[in-house]
Amino acid sequence: MAAGEHRRFEIQEIDGVTVAKFIDKRIFEEAMIDIIREQLFDLIDEENVRKVIIDFSNLEYISSAAFNGLFFLGKKLKEAGGDLRLCGISREIHEVFVMTKLDKLFQIFPNQSDALKDF
Repeated sequence: MAAGEHRRFEIQEIDGVTVAKFIDKRIFEEAMIDIIREQLFDLIDEENVRKVIIDFSNLEYISSAAFNGLFFLGKKLKEAGGDLRLCGISREIHEVFVMTKLDKLFQIFPNQSDALKDF
């Protein structure tokens, strides 16, 4: 993580699975999206993480530009032999997943416990 960048996630390892829970309530600025993407990619590249859950339960709003980063994170994890689960997505944010058909690309669970059980 570059100097001056604040971590955008609470990171926790549970039974060999890395859980990244958004700290921010709203994600909409391009600079913030770039930091989030970099921090998630660093988990894969620098920390050799292969099982990841992204917990959206704190998140109230996410811009559509951030979905691109999620797509590439999932792709990068698959190429590295890993997998990604999403959980805790609000009804409003889930509607965006459905409209963009990203709900077909990601495994989405109502909560962290259910996502962990799937690994």
